[in-house]
Amino acid sequence: MKPELMLLVWAVVLMFVQVLVAATGTYMQVGLTKMAGNRDDMPKMAGWAGRAERAHLNMLQNIALFAPLILIAVFAGKANAMTLLGAQIFLWSRVAYAVIYVAGIIWLRTLVWAVSVVGLIIIFAQLIK
Repeated sequence: MKPELMLLVWAVVLMFVQVLVAATGTYMQVGLTKMAGNRDDMPKMAGWAGRAERAHLNMLQNIALFAPLILIAVFAGKANAMTLLGAQIFLWSRVAYAVIYVAGIIWLRTLVWAVSVVGLIIIFAQLIK
């Protein structure tokens, strides 16, 4: 398996861990009965639980960009040292982003998000050259 695909697998693992963290925060705020219900009147999560939920949603939005880029790079035969570097930058900055967002560190969170975008741009640049 190409290393870029393995990094995609790890990005999915990160996304799964993020949903578990967000679900734990929700459970702690509203309890199992409300979580098991239809969630029609679910309150907005506060504090770290809300940040965990938003970090997870942000990962969903970003993996929608990362996954196609990686798949195209691998299946078009354009995977190289730069696509691997871009994937590594993306994944590690997303790990940092998740931790920093839940911790509530605002400016650093934005900076780390921007670094993850640089990873995507590196991969994209290899596809269009």
